[in-house]
Amino acid sequence: MLQQLAQTPDALFGKGFGQQYGALCFRYKEDRSEIEILVVTSRGTRRWVIPKGWPMKGKKPYEAAAVEAWEEAGVRGRVKKDPVGRYTYLKELSEGNVTPCIVELFQIEVTEISPNFKERGQRVLDWLSPGEAARRVREIELKSLLISFKPDLRKRQG
Repeated sequence: MLQQLAQTPDALFGKGFGQQYGALCFRYKEDRSEIEILVVTSRGTRRWVIPKGWPMKGKKPYEAAAVEAWEEAGVRGRVKKDPVGRYTYLKELSEGNVTPCIVELFQIEVTEISPNFKERGQRVLDWLSPGEAARRVREIELKSLLISFKPDLRKRQG
C-alpha cells in the first residue's frame, strides 16, 4: 500500500484528512478492579479495530460514535460528550483508493449488550484487557490510547 501511495501522493494529500468518530467501549470486570475494552474486526480486511464511522447528519460527534457502537457491536451505554483522544489511519476505500482519516474517540461505558445488531455476522467481537486490545490493533496512535486509557468517571455524560 505504501508503494501505491508513493506513486500517487496527490491521492493521499490532495484532499486533506477525512473525519471519523469512534467509540472506545469498555466495561468493568465483575470485581470492578479492572476494565475490558471492546475490539471488533473490520468487515473488509478483518483487522482488529474499534467501532467507528463517518459523521452523521443531525448527530453530534459523540452521538455518531454511539450509533456506530450499536450498529457494529450491539453495545450501548453511558457516552462522554468530550473526546478521550484522537488517532490517524489510512482508510482503504473502494477500488483500492486510500484516504487519511482522523478519528475522534468517545468513551462509552457499556451497560447493554444485544446479540442482535445491524452488522451481526459481519464482524467478530472480543472484550480484552487494555494491553491485549492495544496488541491487536494495527494503528500506533490507537495502541497508545488503548494502553493508557483510564475511564473518566465524572458525571457530565451524553
